[in-house]
Amino acid sequence: MTDDKDVLRDVWFGRIPTCFTLYQDEITEREAEPYYLLLPRISYLTLVTDKVKKHFQKVMKQEEVSEIWFEYEGTPLKWHYPIGLLFDLHASNTALPWSITVHFKNFPEKDLLHCHSKDVIEAHFMACIKEADALKHKSQVINEMQKKDHKQLWMGLQNDKFEQFWAINRKLMEYPPEDSGFRYIPFRIYQATTERPFIQKLFRPVASGGQLHTLGDLLKDVCPSAIAPEDGEQKTQVMIHGIEPMLETPIQWLSEHMSYPDNFLHISIIPRPTD
Repeated sequence: MTDDKDVLRDVWFGRIPTCFTLYQDEITEREAEPYYLLLPRISYLTLVTDKVKKHFQKVMKQEEVSEIWFEYEGTPLKWHYPIGLLFDLHASNTALPWSITVHFKNFPEKDLLHCHSKDVIEAHFMACIKEADALKHKSQVINEMQKKDHKQLWMGLQNDKFEQFWAINRKLMEYPPEDSGFRYIPFRIYQATTERPFIQKLFRPVASGGQLHTLGDLLKDVCPSAIAPEDGEQKTQVMIHGIEPMLETPIQWLSEHMSYPDNFLHISIIPRPTD
């Protein structure tokens, strides 16, 4: 793995200023003040919202409190998507702070999975890491790790400890010197304008002739509508971690440096602002 540690650090410490407000129809004993929080892009809502939950539960009758869930402008926010992905997909061209609505009732069963404990998030997170390593190394790296290494990955994410996480994750980002990259790139492409959850398929980082595939090559192959026609203007933005990477960027480099902690490149395709 090429050591661009500053990039890894910048990705890890990305934050989104967020204002949480209680849904107007929730029954409270006194007025609920908004709650402000800097959300880590790389984490999950249900990992970092304990303070939000406590803040709003203080003003509610206990019998009115059931499972907490979040929504942005009418869209329930999927807790199993990383926070940065949710923001890029639904809110990247809006003014900050990001305005999220908090609900304690009427859980949207059709739209969201239940999350009754952090064990559920950990299981989802580790399943993603294992799937990513199956694509990258035929599962050899993750299977050679000990249980305590798996736990260290999770605790590093949960406790926001960059060094703790990367001490182990570094191994998942390596490949044999005779190869020019991973076997396949773990990626998911999300489109703001469709109901389809995401696009995912096998894609090699290196072409058969030995040249490195780029982000543009990936999009041409998997989601050609995201690429501007030669005679037309670009109608979409391609976002990873809140930035628009150049289409010429090698996909292997992006996978090593811009993946989320679950080891996937989460790529958002959103409409380009018209103003």
